[in-house]
Amino acid sequence: MILSEAEVPGWRLLIPLPQEIWWSLIFLVIFAGVFMKFVLPRMNAVLDERAEKIEGGIRNAEKVQEQVDQLKSDQEQELAAARQEAASIREKARADGQKIVDEARARADAESERVLAAGRQQLSAERIAASTELRGEVGTLASDLASKIVGESLSDDERSRRVIDRFLDDLESSQTTTR
Repeated sequence: MILSEAEVPGWRLLIPLPQEIWWSLIFLVIFAGVFMKFVLPRMNAVLDERAEKIEGGIRNAEKVQEQVDQLKSDQEQELAAARQEAASIREKARADGQKIVDEARARADAESERVLAAGRQQLSAERIAASTELRGEVGTLASDLASKIVGESLSDDERSRRVIDRFLDDLESSQTTTR
């Protein structure tokens, strides 16, 4: 029996009729049964599959992170080895440079000694040549002077050479004693 709206008091509008409650319960039980029989297993399978994919993704991410950490460690080791090798190369280059500088310095010292020795030798040769030339000039002057003092000509070469040698020897001996 269905009542019309005019027959139902206002407060009864909020409370359903008992037959509506029974039909609603029957429908809910049928719906719950169908849902649990067909929909819920598929939903659980999809959720399990999704959870498995997520866990697999996490495992893969962990493996990739381990590989990244290993690669990073390897790269740091290679970088340290490269730095050490670069330092070794720099040190070797410094040593080679110092060796080259030392060799160049030794060659320069040897060359300067050779130049100094050649200069000393040339100076000695020039001194001897100057001394010989000076002896000749002094001898000629001494011979002329002696000719004028003695009043006789010292044209005899042997005699003039003896006189000149004696004069120069006396001159050298007097200079040696004054030094």
